[in-house]
Amino acid sequence: MTSLRVAVDIGGTFTDICILDEATGLIRVAKTATTPDPIDGFLAGLEQGDVDLRDVALLSHGTTVATNALITRRLPRGAMVTTEGFRDVIEIRRANKEDLWDTYKDVARPYLPRRDRLTVKERVDAAGRIVTPLDEAGAREVARILRKRNVAAVAVCFMNAFTNGANEARMKRILEEELPGVTITTSSEVLPEIFEHERFSTTVVNAILAPVVGSYCERLADRLREGGYARDLLLLHSGGGVMTTKGARHFAARLAGSGIAAGAIASRYIASQCGFPNSIGLDMGGTSCDVSLAWDGKSRVTKDWHIEFGYPIRFPSIEVLTIGAGGGSLAWIDEGGSLRNGPQSAGANPGPACYGRGNTVPTNSDANVVLGRLGKGLAGGAIQLDAQKAEDAVRTGVAEKLGMRLHEAAEAIVRVANANMADAVRLISISRGYDPRDFALVAFGGAGALHGFALARELSIPVVIVPPNPGVTSALGCLLVDVQHDLSESYIQSAASADPAAIESRFAALETEAWERMRHEGVADDQVVMERTVDMMYQGQCRSLAVPVGSPVGPLDGVVAAFHGLHQREYNFRRDGAPVDLYRLNLRAVGVVPKAALAEHPAGGTLPAPRERRPVWFDAPAPFDTPVYWRPDLPAGVGFSGPAIVEQLDSTTVVPPGAHAEVDRYLNIVMRMEG
Repeated sequence: MTSLRVAVDIGGTFTDICILDEATGLIRVAKTATTPDPIDGFLAGLEQGDVDLRDVALLSHGTTVATNALITRRLPRGAMVTTEGFRDVIEIRRANKEDLWDTYKDVARPYLPRRDRLTVKERVDAAGRIVTPLDEAGAREVARILRKRNVAAVAVCFMNAFTNGANEARMKRILEEELPGVTITTSSEVLPEIFEHERFSTTVVNAILAPVVGSYCERLADRLREGGYARDLLLLHSGGGVMTTKGARHFAARLAGSGIAAGAIASRYIASQCGFPNSIGLDMGGTSCDVSLAWDGKSRVTKDWHIEFGYPIRFPSIEVLTIGAGGGSLAWIDEGGSLRNGPQSAGANPGPACYGRGNTVPTNSDANVVLGRLGKGLAGGAIQLDAQKAEDAVRTGVAEKLGMRLHEAAEAIVRVANANMADAVRLISISRGYDPRDFALVAFGGAGALHGFALARELSIPVVIVPPNPGVTSALGCLLVDVQHDLSESYIQSAASADPAAIESRFAALETEAWERMRHEGVADDQVVMERTVDMMYQGQCRSLAVPVGSPVGPLDGVVAAFHGLHQREYNFRRDGAPVDLYRLNLRAVGVVPKAALAEHPAGGTLPAPRERRPVWFDAPAPFDTPVYWRPDLPAGVGFSGPAIVEQLDSTTVVPPGAHAEVDRYLNIVMRMEG
């Protein structure tokens, strides 16, 4: 009987395994080191979790393979073919800077050097008319050059191909004839939208990642098949859905940001399970902190994202704000004598000073050790913590330089880290028109539960939820997703003059393509749901908002009214009399994957005796005598007030004075302010 659902989330340091038994709803987890070849760590994690692949009904996977390939530039040789005169579009970019005030900081070099960006004669005007047919002799000469250079992937990016992709399609056929076995990607297939830089950049990234992702998927599928797994491997993509390996080969760029999306999905699900449709996810690990937001049960989605600044990937992605704040973030004094925290990190090796591996610069983990919030070990004792080395680092790195006592310095380090994370939460909530007081905070990752309540108190967030396995919550997110494809098409027209019948015809064409993709993925027709939105903006604006639209498309008055309301919430103003433009048609095709229910635990039992008591500092002149509980000992329904520390294999939860914690029926720890 195949009764297991398994999720594997590969991060830069650890590979997390989440195993759900469909029959009981119970979850067990495993954690292993990520290996140079991530497939080895993947299989080692399955072995550690005692998973027999013959018993697995569904295997879902979040991976950093695509992200790491872009960051490290370990990419196959690729090329770009574009319209004569436009080979430098992806290098000119938007002529903007990541840091507006740093004129000396250069943007990273393009993924394709200029010599591998070749041109041909062709021309399509803005209305989609072919002004100059493709120069086929020139196209075959380009193919000859690329064959000589032994490229593995080619991106075909012609001007105005978003209105008519005929010339691109012909160029693709010629390249396929001349370059057998080479991946050919066209912009009109990948992203048929206006704005050539964004379209070219997305197509280039998709093309050069296709061989990387294709090879990885093929090798992993072979290894899984050898182990007895006979079903499709589902790969999590940045939009919050999954693709089969077939889909991933065609839309490889969607796997960039895969792992980050998993945490956002899991936090949204956990909050909804606890009765909170509005939630903020705080995923704090060893190096970084990822902040996400869900409103009314849906995650915010953006198309403005990148792995490296200047090279956008315009596929829809769950909006996640990442900052350099983690357990290993370094505390340091700047030239003005102010205490700073991150973004530099001690990483996994040497790690914080308390790891005893040679680092002497204080980190957030060292500060928490000094304050007594972390005990003598992590990961069930696999990592022993040296309190003396932590104290030495905090004393020499901060306390002596600022004239503070040891515990004051440690508290200051934690406060600065919390302030950085609070700013990130404000950016993704208040600056988007959302009030944090209307949300629950889901704190997870290895360090999220250490800082969650203090952060919530600073932002007046009323509830903090700590999942049962905070350190592997992202892996759980991989089990909670559906097959999903996002399609779009530019449609620039005034809302006042737009023809609903013409819009319906465009949506029908997108749905036809979506059905083809879903059937290619093996999704049954009765499991497919289509969601339509129209991107709209006030006339003269350059930023748009996605507004849901019905099927079939009727009069647009209601859609325009909805846009005004959405603009009011997003930007705190509206202009009801101003003309509104349509900008883009979007279709999300969702193939619903059946999901097993998590086990519920009956309330009962009493608060167990603490495993130990130790002095813990909580912003007071003296430490509190604090009980330390082992989380697996806490039954559903039990409640207790802070101060308290809850330890477990993959994380530590801090319940400070003034907080009340309760274990719910899903074994989440739910914390609120007393009174």
